[in-house]
Amino acid sequence: MRAVNLGAYLMSRVCYFTGKRTIAGQSIARRGKAKHLGGVGRKVTGITKRKFKPNIQKVRAVIDGTVCRIRVSAKAIRMGLVQKPPKRNYKPAE
Repeated sequence: MRAVNLGAYLMSRVCYFTGKRTIAGQSIARRGKAKHLGGVGRKVTGITKRKFKPNIQKVRAVIDGTVCRIRVSAKAIRMGLVQKPPKRNYKPAE
C-alpha cells in the first residue's frame, strides 16, 4: 500500500494506484484513398484537440486498515491492486 495523502485523489479524475489521469491529444480527420489501394494518398483535413479520459471508478477499498471510498482506474481493479472490504453479514432485528 502507498502512504499517500488521500485528499489529492478524492476530487480529481486520477487513479489512486496507477496515477492515470486525463491527458490531452489530437483527433486527426483524414480523407482520400490510400496509395497501396490505388489512390493518390490520404490527406489530413483537420486537427482538433481532444481529451483521453481514463476509466475511473469509485470503489470502497481498504486503505491502511480503514474502509474508504477512492477513485481507481478499471485497470487497477483488473490488476488486483484494490483490496475490497469484507461483506457484512447483516441480519435485521426481529
